[in-house]
Amino acid sequence: MVKSMTGFGRAREVLHGRDITVEVRSVNNRYLDCTVKMPRAYYFAEDAMKACVQKAISRGKVDVFVTIDTTAADVSVVRVNEPLARGYYEALQQLKETFSLEGEVTPMVLAKFPDVLTVTKAEEDLETVAADICQVLEQALAAYNQMRAVEGVKLAEDILSRAETIRSVVAKVEQRSPQTVAEYRQKLENKMKEVLQSTTIDESRILTEAAIFADKIAVDEETVRLRSHLVQLDTMLHGSESVGRKLDFLIQEINRECNTIGSKCNDLTIAQDVVTMKAEVEKIREQVQNIE
Repeated sequence: MVKSMTGFGRAREVLHGRDITVEVRSVNNRYLDCTVKMPRAYYFAEDAMKACVQKAISRGKVDVFVTIDTTAADVSVVRVNEPLARGYYEALQQLKETFSLEGEVTPMVLAKFPDVLTVTKAEEDLETVAADICQVLEQALAAYNQMRAVEGVKLAEDILSRAETIRSVVAKVEQRSPQTVAEYRQKLENKMKEVLQSTTIDESRILTEAAIFADKIAVDEETVRLRSHLVQLDTMLHGSESVGRKLDFLIQEINRECNTIGSKCNDLTIAQDVVTMKAEVEKIREQVQNIE
């Protein structure tokens, strides 16, 4: 299926308390160039994300934007500094005995002393976090590819329509080419009569000159190759692989055949047909630049 290189996809999901949003955008590029923009604390997931992108996209300038709200995922852990708490406890007991004080040393009393209790953030499972981000990324890529596929259908239809125009013009060139030889022969005969002022003309000489001219302007090989390229173009556009790069080369070959036909034929009608074909080829080339 033909896909455009330009597209956009977005996905959002809450996983393990993290609100994850991923956006994927792309524009034309000769090769795959992926850039991931995300909070610094999650850079460890960048390689995994690029691997996901490479599976879904073969070429294009791709930007991936990630935002993560971890408010709901923040889990705090309270730890007791037992050696320090024991030191405070023993010190308080010593004060109590030394000065004959009343009262008990309760946990609430100990908790008020500095650093007896510490609050830290729970460690994150990096593999789980990376997997969650990639899961949302894959959803964004699915939406992104769907948009590209819709645009790809339009591109393919336009290219096939222009290819059909070229095919019809090729048929006109094939039909016109033999007529140019006959016209050349008649012009040659008239010219010889004018020069020689005689009705007695060497027919074999005319036939020879006409044969040389016909061989010189023959475009049979070019039109056959051109038709073959157009069939190949149709096959590529109906295939399931990414064909952007192959189409680049194929369009160059189609353009080369058109140029050769134009250089061989000095007939005005065929020259106009060649201009029409080259105009369509150039429009196809522009569209191919948008195909993955």
